[in-house]
Amino acid sequence: MGQELMKHFERIEFTHFWDDSDYALEEYVDEPPTDELIASIEEELGYKLPASYIAMMKIHNGGIPVNTCFPTDEATSWEVEYISITGIMGIGREKPYSLGGEFGSLFMIEEWGYPDIGVVICDCPSAGHDVVMLDYRACGRDGEPAVVHVDQEQDYAITFLAPSFAAFIQGLVNEEEFDTSEEDKQEDLRRVAHGQFSPLLSELCANVVEVEHIEGVIRTICAEIVEEKGHFSFHADERSMLMYDLQFWLYTKAYPQTTREQYLAIYEKMIAFGGAFGTGGYAPAFITDWLDARLQQGQITDSYGILRFTASAAQQLIGRLIAVVVADVHDEFSRT
Repeated sequence: MGQELMKHFERIEFTHFWDDSDYALEEYVDEPPTDELIASIEEELGYKLPASYIAMMKIHNGGIPVNTCFPTDEATSWEVEYISITGIMGIGREKPYSLGGEFGSLFMIEEWGYPDIGVVICDCPSAGHDVVMLDYRACGRDGEPAVVHVDQEQDYAITFLAPSFAAFIQGLVNEEEFDTSEEDKQEDLRRVAHGQFSPLLSELCANVVEVEHIEGVIRTICAEIVEEKGHFSFHADERSMLMYDLQFWLYTKAYPQTTREQYLAIYEKMIAFGGAFGTGGYAPAFITDWLDARLQQGQITDSYGILRFTASAAQQLIGRLIAVVVADVHDEFSRT
């Protein structure tokens, strides 16, 4: 281990600091940065990077740490007194999650609207809805920045984490210290069973005559998702794809002149940010990937910009939803 690294991190053992999974190596980890590259990135970002960060990146340039949680003095958008990171961005441009990469610091500031107070150094599991940043407001662009958490969903609320990058790294702890997975699962099961639908989702359900108790069908599918994953979220699994189909069918049934742009803009108002019955966030790429796949498969048609399910695809979906109703009735009968 380099002497420069030891000077900044006397209280940490780096032998087992990184989790070098295939994903981490593909998305985060790059070759050690040269002094020329460091200077180029600093010029591009407009800030001098902390010496402790540079020393660390020269040994292991970006990646996913084993310990991904940082305790906080107050509850954040995570609704608990800690935040979690997905990875630490390296100094470079080649990897997607590097400072100058596709999803790097400037992308998060320019495309996601994060405040220009410094440099985004960590992404979080919320798929862009919160990040960890170096905060240069008090020290100036060439000083030693603090480390803060910034929450997009709370109007970019800033929560202080640590006075320096080194202190932030040394303060990371393992997620096992905050293992509330069972409690979180039970809370999400209560949410999908009893949470009030958003006004838009309630409106769309009121138009359905093809499937009895469509509200119950939605709750049943979402409960199955929570049972399978341990939390309420949609990704690229089979039941999530069914929920993407269901939401599209509901919306285009009520609004048959829907374009791609209109649907992608309205999507979040159904369930993603649907209040009491909502996932609390979503990754837009999952929706566009699903839509592109359905178009390619011929299940959704694009006629002069207007999107709709084909008759056969809609009927197939209705059949799957009715099967959920039948299964629910059977389960209820078995219990009695």
